[in-house]
Amino acid sequence: MTSTTSSAPTLELRALTKRYGARPAVDGLSFECRPGTVTGFLGPNGAGKSTTLRILTGLAEADEGAALIGGRRYRELERPARTIGVMLDAGSLHGGRSGLETLRLVARTLGMPAARAEEVLEIVGLAAAARKRVSGYSYGMRQRLGIGVALMGDPCVLVLDEPANGLDPEGIRWMRRLLRSFADAGGTVLLSSHQLREVEATVDHLVVISGGRLVREGPLEELTAVAGTRVAALDETALRRALDAHGIAFEPRADGELAVSLAPEDMGRLALREQLVLTSLGADVGAGLEEVFFSLTGQEEPIADEPAPALRTA
Repeated sequence: MTSTTSSAPTLELRALTKRYGARPAVDGLSFECRPGTVTGFLGPNGAGKSTTLRILTGLAEADEGAALIGGRRYRELERPARTIGVMLDAGSLHGGRSGLETLRLVARTLGMPAARAEEVLEIVGLAAAARKRVSGYSYGMRQRLGIGVALMGDPCVLVLDEPANGLDPEGIRWMRRLLRSFADAGGTVLLSSHQLREVEATVDHLVVISGGRLVREGPLEELTAVAGTRVAALDETALRRALDAHGIAFEPRADGELAVSLAPEDMGRLALREQLVLTSLGADVGAGLEEVFFSLTGQEEPIADEPAPALRTA
């Protein structure tokens, strides 16, 4: 990214609702993506992610609420692709054109200099395949080219749907560095993906939806943080009785210990005061993103999303 992004806009969804038939695909969804952050947008199949991204990028209309980019709808932006770069379906790229021809055409459409095409091909690692037809590209190369199309307008916002699909480990590392540097320069990134491990290694903020509704939002570290304390005692009945007496919430764990909503040092003080002999005591390790994701969304019934739209270039 070469533009100045100190004034990059916030993406804001306000009570967004979209219905297809009797059931809502998106149901009162509200969240924000701020400059300087990579926000992971997660949800099971049919959760409403594609519909949300289509509304945000002007490819669908909301029934209620609004999806705003710096306080304005996509279609209200004077030169939208110069503000927000979008990749929703790299598979829609024309196979008969070369990578260079594809980006030069985009440059002409956006009013960018022709030299921007060569510059972006270098950024996405396709300079050596610039004159090769897209039909001869691997899926991972198409993904890189799709990201290149999103970057052509030198935007300060990126919205990418499954950008890591088809990328080899080197490509995934490249994409991670690209998005991190983009955000560190002040840009706003919204990343939708099913690859939870990659999301966990890339994003710093999470939005999780299911059934078209927001189920959790917050910093990655907060959502996967230490949850409390694991504890066991020689006399489990006395331990439970002491916790109940002090109004301390607890739940049984699969390993026979109790998960307690106290810091380990506070649990130790309580045990000393109540003369409990503890057989184990320690911090309850934070859950990984995969565990958090399935715990938040595993019980929801899927709602069919609309088909993914074509790549937005203007």
